[in-house]
Amino acid sequence: MMKTTSLKYLFSLIAILIFSLANGQHAPKCDIEEDQSSSDLKIIHVNSPCSPLRPKTLTLSWEHTVLHMQSSDKARLQYLSSLVAVPSIVPIASGRAVTQNPTYIVRAKIGTPAQTLLVAVDTSNDAAWVPCTGCVGCSSVTYNPVKSSTFKPLACGASQCKQVPNPSCGVKTCGFNTTYGSSSVSANLVQDNITLATESVSGYTFGCIQKASGPSLPAQGLLGLGRGPLSLLSQTNNLYKSTFSYCLPSYKSLSFTGSLRLGTSRQPLRIKTTQLLKNPRRSSFYYVNLVSIRVGRRVVSIPPSAFAFDPNTGAGTVFDSGTVFTSLVKPAYIAVRDEVRRLMGSATVSSLGGFDTCYTVPITVPTITLMFSGMNMTLPQDNFIIRSTAGTTSCLAMAAAPDAGVNSVLNVIASFQQQNHRILIDVPNSKLGVAREACS
Repeated sequence: MMKTTSLKYLFSLIAILIFSLANGQHAPKCDIEEDQSSSDLKIIHVNSPCSPLRPKTLTLSWEHTVLHMQSSDKARLQYLSSLVAVPSIVPIASGRAVTQNPTYIVRAKIGTPAQTLLVAVDTSNDAAWVPCTGCVGCSSVTYNPVKSSTFKPLACGASQCKQVPNPSCGVKTCGFNTTYGSSSVSANLVQDNITLATESVSGYTFGCIQKASGPSLPAQGLLGLGRGPLSLLSQTNNLYKSTFSYCLPSYKSLSFTGSLRLGTSRQPLRIKTTQLLKNPRRSSFYYVNLVSIRVGRRVVSIPPSAFAFDPNTGAGTVFDSGTVFTSLVKPAYIAVRDEVRRLMGSATVSSLGGFDTCYTVPITVPTITLMFSGMNMTLPQDNFIIRSTAGTTSCLAMAAAPDAGVNSVLNVIASFQQQNHRILIDVPNSKLGVAREACS
C-alpha cells in the first residue's frame, strides 16, 4: 500500500512538472554572471523576471506594466528635448530613496578590490556616476571609495572638471550638479578602476553621488555610452576605438543572451549601415538620417520637414536605449497610424493610455520599415505591436512626440523597436549599423 502511494505521488510530481514546462511556468535560469572567456557584457532588462532590480511589488498586470513604461517615456523624451538648450539647475534636496530605473542594466566592477554595481546603459549620456556611501536620497547599494586602494578624488584644476555640467569647487575637490529626466544629482568628480566583463580600465573618471532627488535615477548608477568627452568611448578610445554594439532582449525575456560588446573585435562584418550625423548642440546623441517609413507595402506620405536634421535647433532622428517606445513628430506618427488603421479596415479601434491604435482582433499589418539613408530597418510585428498577456488586446507600440515647447522635437528610435537587433555604433567611421539577432 505504501509502495503504491509513493508511486502515485511520484507520478503526480512528474505530471505537474510536465504541465509546468508545457505552459512555460518553469523557473528561469537567473545566471547574470559574465562568461570569463568572453569580453561581452550581459545586458539585462531592469524589469525582466530575472533582474535583481525588478521591484518586488511589480504587478503582473499587462496594462499596469505598459502604462508605467509609457509614463517613464514622457519624462525621458522631455529630458532629451531639453538637452538642446542650457540645462536648468534643479535644487538638490534629500528625498525618498531612488527606486525607478532606466531600461537596461549591465554589471560593472569598480575599485580595488572590486565592488559590483548594476549600472544603467544610456547611449544619450556621457559622464558615468554611481551612488557613494553616505549619499542622501540614494539606494542602499553604493560604492564605498574608502574601501578602494585605487580611488582618487579630482581637484578643481583637473581638465575633466571643465567637462562636467555646472562644476563647483568645494574643499579643493571638483563637484557638479546635473539633472537626469525629472531627477537631480550632486556629485564629486573622482577616478578609480572599472572592470567591464574581462577588461579593466584604470583611472576611469566618474561622478560619486553625494545627494539625489527624484524618481527617475538608476538605482545603482549610470554608464554613459554617448560620444561626449567624459563618455566611456572617449575615455577608452585606445582600448575600444570608439566602437561598440548591443542587442537588447525583451522585457519579458527569461534568458540572458542580450549583450553589450565593446571594441572592434567580433563585431558583425555583414551589416547594413547608415551615416551618423554630428550635432554640436547635442554632441552625445547618435543622429541618423531617417528618410521615410513604409507600412506593409506602402510608403506613407510624410513631409520631409518631419525628418529634417538641423544641428542649430537639434531637430532630427536619434537612436536611444533609454526610451522604450519609438516617438515620431506628429505628422510622421499620424501618417503611420492612419495607414495601420486603413489596413485594419472596419475593425474597431480603441486606446490604452498614450497608445491610440489598439484592437481586440489580430493585427494584419505584417511589417513596418524604417527607411534611413543607405539602410532599411524592417520591423516584424514583435517590434511594433505590443500584446496583452492573454492575447486579447494589441496596440501599435509607437506614439506622437510630446510638445517640446521652445525646443525642437526629436524622432526617437527606441528600445522596443531595437529589441532583437544588433545595433553597431562605429564613431571613427561615422556609421550606425543594424542587423537582426535573436537575443531574448
